[in-house]
Amino acid sequence: MTVFSEWCKLPMSLSELCINTTLRCGQSFRWQKIPESEEWRCVLYGRLFSLKQDSSYLYYRTCQSDPLPTPPASVLPSRAPSDTEDSDSKAHSGITQDDQLLSILKHYLNLSSNLSELYTQWSANDPNFKKKAAAFSGVRILRQDPWEALVSFICSSNNNISRISQMVEKLCIHYGPFVATIGDRSYHDFPAPEALAGKDVEANLRTLGFGYRAKYLYKTAVMVSQEREKGWLNGLCNPESPAFGIEAKTGNEMKPEGRDGYREAHEKLLELQGVGPKVSDCVCLMGLGWGESVPVDTHVWQIAQRDYRFGKSSQKTLNKVTYDAVANHFRKLWGQEAGWAHSVLFTADLRSFADQLATTKKVDVKVKDEGADVKIKTEVTTAVALTAPKHEEVNGVKTEDSEEKKPITKAPAGKKRKVPADPVVETAQSTETRRVSKRLRR
Repeated sequence: MTVFSEWCKLPMSLSELCINTTLRCGQSFRWQKIPESEEWRCVLYGRLFSLKQDSSYLYYRTCQSDPLPTPPASVLPSRAPSDTEDSDSKAHSGITQDDQLLSILKHYLNLSSNLSELYTQWSANDPNFKKKAAAFSGVRILRQDPWEALVSFICSSNNNISRISQMVEKLCIHYGPFVATIGDRSYHDFPAPEALAGKDVEANLRTLGFGYRAKYLYKTAVMVSQEREKGWLNGLCNPESPAFGIEAKTGNEMKPEGRDGYREAHEKLLELQGVGPKVSDCVCLMGLGWGESVPVDTHVWQIAQRDYRFGKSSQKTLNKVTYDAVANHFRKLWGQEAGWAHSVLFTADLRSFADQLATTKKVDVKVKDEGADVKIKTEVTTAVALTAPKHEEVNGVKTEDSEEKKPITKAPAGKKRKVPADPVVETAQSTETRRVSKRLRR
């Protein structure tokens, strides 16, 4: 019988990671939300993971039906180790299963960078970022398997997130290794290139509703599995942010158009079927670890026009010239992780997403008389609804219980019963203070 392990918890503030934003903003298309338990589930490296979060911790558990696949020889950093690290800390042997699970999770969620510091840096360089991103803290760029990212973004062409997710799910069910069954749902890992390179794959994908993308997926699978050397795709990764299980190395110097390795990876991906500049940049950013990669689609072009004064000259359409100009501008503005900053703004610009995320927005205005002037202090607080795991003991420590049931009293006739509200956690607060002359206020 398939069962989950007990919940483990990792200290994590919402400003460093918000899974409710990160897992549904169009990076990965395989995470399934379980509404009744507020969990997110996905198969990573042959293991079914389930995640939850509250204001202080990220909770995770896995399925225990089968043993873990053979782990890498060491617990590897998701970024290049610093010169000050003890050499013994850079390679560990004999790691436990719990260590391996945590290593997978930290790598996938890209937890090595201090996100608050990055937000501060981007905000200092860009007032528009500072204004727009305040309510969207905790957005991280996932470090997905390069092959999964490539296939997923080929499916994304002229598509929406819901339909892309359905396509990726069909690929996993029909061609991916079975991992576990929970309730009435089966979970599969992502199919390998060889699984999509069979003779009947293209025809089967067409019957499954992939349309013209069926040809692209089949031909790309053949190219990667049969016409490129083994490990070719992983070899395009940023050496400072390699695929899981590969040791990190020092990278090259950053240039206005990006590092040499990024430009090379971008061009090589364009040789594959169904891969244009935008898909190539998505794969570079979310699968190959090139932080300076900035995918530019019509939505990003609109942001560039509206907020960064692009298109004011004769160049009013998105073409290769304007594509490169927008990407280079953002690289100059935000630096080596420009693609990360761009993704935060992209998410913040989705109105429907913002409506779903923010449950409350409180504005508090305080006025103080200071003689000739009046001091006006405005505080804006944005909050989201989150549910922590139920009360359990994890390694001898009791988890916080934000799902504790409150008594519900019977409502008098003619009145609606009051149901306890979901817990609300503050995620962002901005304060503005200004002074106005009394003479000007008359």
